Amino acid sequence: MNSLFLSFGPESLLLFLLLGSIVGLIAGLFGIGGGLIIVPALIWGLPQVDVNPEHTTHMAVGTSLATIVITSLSSIHAHHKRGGVIWSDFRILTPGLLLGAWMGGVVAGWLNGEVLQRFFGLFALAVGVSMLRSSAGRGGDLCVSKWLKGSVATLIGGVSALVGIGGGSMTVPFLHATGVAMKRAVATSSACGLPIALSGAVSFIVAGWDSQALPAYSSGYVYWPAALVIVLTSSLLAPVGAGLAHRLPGLRLKRIFALFLMLIGAKLLIG
Repeated sequence: MNSLFLSFGPESLLLFLLLGSIVGLIAGLFGIGGGLIIVPALIWGLPQVDVNPEHTTHMAVGTSLATIVITSLSSIHAHHKRGGVIWSDFRILTPGLLLGAWMGGVVAGWLNGEVLQRFFGLFALAVGVSMLRSSAGRGGDLCVSKWLKGSVATLIGGVSALVGIGGGSMTVPFLHATGVAMKRAVATSSACGLPIALSGAVSFIVAGWDSQALPAYSSGYVYWPAALVIVLTSSLLAPVGAGLAHRLPGLRLKRIFALFLMLIGAKLLIG
């Protein structure tokens, strides 16, 4: 196990430990897997541990998805204990999420890293603006069939895997628009992040399997040393974030979430 982290200096180890702490809080608080923080941080941090710049963005996205698998489990447990997860919606959405995430990983393997980064930035900014402008009290009254929910889930899974996130930035507003209260939308979204992360991570492993000049201890586009260090702290802090989510007013939670997305999106577009 010690040899797994030989490429890490003290600064890099501290970076990933701090990153995991922040990711855990955000995962529980906003019902997301933390990818909106992990991906841009890894785009900056992976070159510090000698990851080839040619693979940096793809490995940031793939590694992010791998960490979300564990972070989501911790967040799901915390939200389920509070009765927040709507499991009937989870069962309807899961097949589409799995299919879309696999397809997103395949498409990402074909794209240039800079294109992936710009797409990520535009996506985060657009969702943030949309949520900030929308009404915030109760959930909406959009009526959708199970078939339409499955189709939307496929789209959510695909976009999420492309940018290495758990899908909360789309799943939360979608569930809220169908009449789900904000807190329960956040809780259910945390559960929906698991199938996205599982399918997307495996897809990135397959997409990068034959790539040249990958670092040691990587599987395709997943770099396990960074993933394990981030997970170590994120899984401990996710329940704290979930507790905060159930104490904050729904309107305030929604506004914080929107501003957070806009900040990350603008940062990535600037470079």
